[in-house]
Amino acid sequence: MSASGDSQRLASAKDNQKSARLAVGGKDIDLPIYQGSIGPDVIDISHLYQETGCFTFDPGYTSTASCESKITYIDGEEGILLYRGYPIDQLAENGSFLETCYLLLYGELPAKSELEDFEQRVTMHTMVHEQMNRFFTGFRRDAHPMAIMVGVMGALSAFYHDSTDITDPMQREIAAIRMIAKLPTIAAMAYKYSIGQPFVYPRNDLDYASNFLHMCFAVPCDKYESDPVLAAAMDNIFILHADHEQNASTSTVRLAGSSGANPFACISAGIACLWGPAHGGANEAALRMLEEIGTVDRIPEYVKRAKDKDDPFRLMGFGHRVYKNYDPRAKIMQQNCHEVLEAVGADTDPALLVAIELERIALEDDYFVERKLYPNIDFYSGITLRALGFPTSMFTVLFALARTVGWIAQWREMIEDPDQRIGRPRQLYTGPKERPYVPVTERG
Repeated sequence: MSASGDSQRLASAKDNQKSARLAVGGKDIDLPIYQGSIGPDVIDISHLYQETGCFTFDPGYTSTASCESKITYIDGEEGILLYRGYPIDQLAENGSFLETCYLLLYGELPAKSELEDFEQRVTMHTMVHEQMNRFFTGFRRDAHPMAIMVGVMGALSAFYHDSTDITDPMQREIAAIRMIAKLPTIAAMAYKYSIGQPFVYPRNDLDYASNFLHMCFAVPCDKYESDPVLAAAMDNIFILHADHEQNASTSTVRLAGSSGANPFACISAGIACLWGPAHGGANEAALRMLEEIGTVDRIPEYVKRAKDKDDPFRLMGFGHRVYKNYDPRAKIMQQNCHEVLEAVGADTDPALLVAIELERIALEDDYFVERKLYPNIDFYSGITLRALGFPTSMFTVLFALARTVGWIAQWREMIEDPDQRIGRPRQLYTGPKERPYVPVTERG
């Protein structure tokens, strides 16, 4: 790290007045401790190998701050999620997804005129190049929508050459707007292709969520008007999933971006990572579990199985790698779930009844309380998305659509960081030591 980089980092992390002393091989070294605006302090080990010849060992990087960021803050112990300092519940209850996009991208909530301008810029980019319609036919009819999303997002770089130069701030801005605008169109096209229906073009007279629902569920032979309750719930789902600090997919986007890859390729990498069942597929797994349980009277059987360490069954949608308290997004998602089910006439959905009883048990049973296994957002979002009319294969697609703005904000922040360098994790090597090559004729 350069001297100027050190000074900038110290300034942004407030005044560095503390250090940690580490003894390695009889040598004591002092490691600077940086203090963020909120959250735990961090120990700077960037010069550790240079001074000691040692690396740190942190599988999954769960105790490592991989970057400095001003975008999202999570306090898992207290159940807090902030976008640029604003609590997630306040944004979901009072704002819109595009307002949240503006906040994540630019750092402040927009004035009315700024929001109107931003909405207009996004709306003007919702269509995709007409040649992309034929691009979809290259996929098998039964292709998973996430496979299509990964491919089509990466292919955008072949259609929009004028926004791939990451050194040009204007091109970065254009790429950001294009991706936020076009992802709903691409996601709807992936859905329509998977069910054999014709693509539906975006409508500039509709808001972001209503337009997306229209592209997914309208057909040329019938008039479609999205229900305001369903559109509001869809918008809320987008807000709740917009960013979540340095999770696996966000870290993937940053790592890809650190090599200088174009923004479309970086977001495609994030979509691919999100596809993993341990990340973006958790809501689908939670819904399958609720359907497997089936009825409320079978819950005691499954709770007993969940407590049995020798039984492979696990209750999905409970607990979180970060939150050790009630997931703040789950409370909002629970309300959305009830509103959507009532609007579509499915408020007696057996899966919801099972979910309500499971939630009660989880909040009262000592086994769950002691282990802090509270319901998370995935517990309710699967039921809600199904009630909105989406098949389980689309759940992660919707997650990717919402998370794109967070990925873009994180990518832009990384690109603009003067201390940014290509990601290069190290390892603890435990393989064979150096050994000579033996010709095949001499091997036994």
